[in-house]
Amino acid sequence: MDEIQKNLLEQVAGLHEIPAGAYNIRANGASIERNTTANIDIVTKPDKQGIDILIRPGTKKESVHIPVILSQSGLTEMVYNDFHIGDDCDVTIIAGCGIHNSGDSESRHDGIHTFYVGQNSHVKYVEKHYGSGDGKGERIMNPKTVVELGPNSFMEMETVQIRGVDSTVRSTAATLEEGAKLVITERLMTHGSQYAESSFRVDLNGADSSANLISRAVAKDDSKQLFLAVINGNQRCAGHSECDAIIMDRAKISAVPEITANHLDAALIHEAAIGKIAGEQITKLMTLGLTEAEAEAQIVNGFLK
Repeated sequence: MDEIQKNLLEQVAGLHEIPAGAYNIRANGASIERNTTANIDIVTKPDKQGIDILIRPGTKKESVHIPVILSQSGLTEMVYNDFHIGDDCDVTIIAGCGIHNSGDSESRHDGIHTFYVGQNSHVKYVEKHYGSGDGKGERIMNPKTVVELGPNSFMEMETVQIRGVDSTVRSTAATLEEGAKLVITERLMTHGSQYAESSFRVDLNGADSSANLISRAVAKDDSKQLFLAVINGNQRCAGHSECDAIIMDRAKISAVPEITANHLDAALIHEAAIGKIAGEQITKLMTLGLTEAEAEAQIVNGFLK
């Protein structure tokens, strides 16, 4: 890999070198590095772009890295990755996509990640998106995540997009069986004329299932954001969605939460708040020696942590 590709890999997956454990590194439309373990197998799909990740029942404290990087201007691709996670597992999955575009043509990565999580399993899933390059061509990412959680399973998802992506539509759909738990934390920042849409749909089908969706977003300049969250309580369950956003300059933000109780014992809550940075916060930091721009940046960074 060249220096641009290495930087993208570091940004989206935190990798300075080839990781331990199972991994599949995809660059400019092709798999360039792959490793499997005794408990985790990675198989190329025979009929379309993408891979199957097969995790044996009982696998504990292992990780899978599946980053995607694009450094070729004008490249577009659609990738399908399926994760089959057995019962009684405890694994971490690091994904993410980085696009460097220094040309005039659009570069685009669309992907569908589908998770089939066995009972009593714990999955931590981290997905980061990052864009760079000074070309006029747009950097576009449209990730879709589909989650099926088995009985008493737990999945925690962290999705991050802080800079460089011109347009993104991020979609997550999840179904939860009895006792399953889902926690999603989103951190998002847009600037310039960027557009970001995040949509979540969660069906709480099993008794005592629960979901907690939390979004922290900052919109600057002329950028636009749309947050959609739908939670359906179809059994005795608990659901919560929360969108907190900071709006700056001439940006626009819309938050549209929706909760539907289809059972007497479905306990559902939604919260949404959009506002600007309070002037007294900036003033307080400026009294400590920061400039106004530095104070603003400090507040935004703290909010997105």
